[in-house]
Amino acid sequence: MASFSEMDVDTIWMDGEFVDWEDAQVHVLTHALHYGSGIFEGVRVYDTDNGPAIFRWDEHLDRFYQSAKPYDLDIEFTREELTEATVELVDRQDLRSCYIRPLAYYGYESLGVSPGDCPTDVAIAAWPWGTYLGDDALENGVDVMVSSWRKHASSQIPTNAKTTGLYVNSMLAGEEARRNGFVEAIVLNKEGNVAEGPGENLFLVRDGELYTPGLSESILDGITRDTVITLAEERGYTVHDNVSISRGELHTADELFFTGSAAEVTPIKQVDNVEIGNGGRGPITEELQTAFFDLVEAGDREEWFHYV
Repeated sequence: MASFSEMDVDTIWMDGEFVDWEDAQVHVLTHALHYGSGIFEGVRVYDTDNGPAIFRWDEHLDRFYQSAKPYDLDIEFTREELTEATVELVDRQDLRSCYIRPLAYYGYESLGVSPGDCPTDVAIAAWPWGTYLGDDALENGVDVMVSSWRKHASSQIPTNAKTTGLYVNSMLAGEEARRNGFVEAIVLNKEGNVAEGPGENLFLVRDGELYTPGLSESILDGITRDTVITLAEERGYTVHDNVSISRGELHTADELFFTGSAAEVTPIKQVDNVEIGNGGRGPITEELQTAFFDLVEAGDREEWFHYV
């Protein structure tokens, strides 16, 4: 990924105003900076045949507001206001294909663990972002390792909320993998079953059927995960979307792949140096990946696209 300084972006929306990119700053004593008390989304804009469109924006907004609830973050902006701000932000920067980052967090007022009277600040950024796990990842797949770091349980911290502070867990797992020569990690839950990647859901293919960990396995309820389940079922595949997957099942899978707004549909070719299937992108992964990109390029599924 290119650094922000190399990108042709100049504007961020903050609390109802468009500000210059370099002026989008917060106080060093902002509550969220110290305690991770924020929530966010990651959303793609695709340059479809009908023009730039935000993919599954309504579902991302649903999760954004739902993520705020367990933390008592009071987002004062309506869905319509956030939508209008996002569309204008993308349009102002003439972005036809990009990544959108809505963020809500406890701001600057006091610094006890309790946010007290800290305001809920909201910001939206948008910038170009290509293939998340590398330029050749979509075709050739990625090498991953099972991390020694476990995914936290929902009895400890809500796993169905996309919370800023919780991604320390993801960062630790991902950086451990990269230090050991892998592209990405897989994290297990506290029971030792497969949860997900640091920023992706995971699918396993066996005997022509698809399996993906259920929500009780400490995963985030991924929107791309839901998209792929829908696309697979429409093509006649049986999808088991509420299962437990043991670590050992990873090595004996016919195919494995990640899904996510950033990762899209990325094949996994090795786990812990064990080759998966034929060691490349499997046929079902390729079919679903093609279906996904055909969908976002065409933009013809009206309920899933919000045009800029």
